[in-house]
Amino acid sequence: MAIVTMFLVGFLSLVSSAHCQGWINAQATFYGGGDASGTMGGACGYGNLYSQGYGTNTAALSTALFNSGLSCGSCYEIRCAKDPKWCLPGSIVVTATNFCPPNNALPNNAGGWCNPPLQHFDLSQPVFQRIAQYRAGIVPVSYRRVPCRRSGGIRFTINGHSYFNLVLITNVGGAGDVHAVAIKGSRTGWQSMSRNWGQNWQSNTYLNGQSLSFKVTTSDGRSVVSNNCVHAGWSFGQTFTGAQFH
Repeated sequence: MAIVTMFLVGFLSLVSSAHCQGWINAQATFYGGGDASGTMGGACGYGNLYSQGYGTNTAALSTALFNSGLSCGSCYEIRCAKDPKWCLPGSIVVTATNFCPPNNALPNNAGGWCNPPLQHFDLSQPVFQRIAQYRAGIVPVSYRRVPCRRSGGIRFTINGHSYFNLVLITNVGGAGDVHAVAIKGSRTGWQSMSRNWGQNWQSNTYLNGQSLSFKVTTSDGRSVVSNNCVHAGWSFGQTFTGAQFH
């Protein structure tokens, strides 16, 4: 019986350890005001975070996490940790929508919160206040990457002009962070797009008057193809919905 008991204790310890794997220590602050209006726009190019479906569950990432913009769209579960004076119970899930720039004029432990190599989340104020008290200002947190859960399909907003198609890609499920995009017109083959900035992807091919298909690949190597999701009569400034990661 003692052997069985020891086995069960060991097994439960392994299960508990596996469940906690992936949590990483970091810090969090907040910005953007109580209505999060100051978080709109940002280095990922998403513009109005309300209309794009991200709302106030958003974060600006430090250099160590931002990956020069390739982390845009990724999702993180965050909980306040090891500070009973300021922490609140529970966790939040946020989407990376902005960049928290370094401040090299200040030391890492006194204002230079987003300086390399620190892993730091500058959260919208409303979502920060779900895990910590406002007066805290900055709190230790633990975080882990989680799948992004989105409603509806991936959205493609076509900006630019002829021979310069700049496509903003939003509402991406799964890993969330787009690392490669290909485009195909009804009169062309598949062509790789280059990332211009944030999650704006560029093609210099003349595609006017053609229906368009997209292949989106995220950081985990998974891809989804949206065949002919843009009709041939499209015009610049329009947004179209394609397939989604499941």
